[in-house]
Amino acid sequence: METTDPGPPLVVCDAGPLIHLDETGSLDLLGDFPVVLVPETVWREVARHRPGALSQSSVILHRVSPRTPEPPEINAMAQALTLHTGEREALRVALEHRSCILLSDDTAARLAAGHLGIPSHGSIGILLRAIRRRQRTKEQILSVLRSLPDQSTLHLKRSLLEAVILEVELHA
Repeated sequence: METTDPGPPLVVCDAGPLIHLDETGSLDLLGDFPVVLVPETVWREVARHRPGALSQSSVILHRVSPRTPEPPEINAMAQALTLHTGEREALRVALEHRSCILLSDDTAARLAAGHLGIPSHGSIGILLRAIRRRQRTKEQILSVLRSLPDQSTLHLKRSLLEAVILEVELHA
């Protein structure tokens, strides 16, 4: 029996990927997701730091507010992992949409998402996905990756960035 690709899933986005992908001219890579949900607190944060990211014509962003109170698990993880309000709200929205992926560049938020059973990725994952989905060539993504320290506010260990670049050079 032939299986069909279900296509890209629903996405709940934290501020980091919206800001960092926009800084590198890569925000359009979110355009093939059918729905990109942006929690209200995250929307305000992006509007403060990178307002142009919210009006890109290639990506349809849906501004949302959580419908349910914060569950005790998020509250406990927020205290243990020092999660900010936007990250907490993104986790709440993601819990309300169980078949979604959380996009966050915050390691603690991705750790919390994993604990809650929510798949998560960051800006680097979206860039690598662009090669697989033929949205960008390997060379284009390598150029973006090499420009990250100068073009983006994404905080990334140099050794990690070098490892990602090497992996793309060798295997993408």
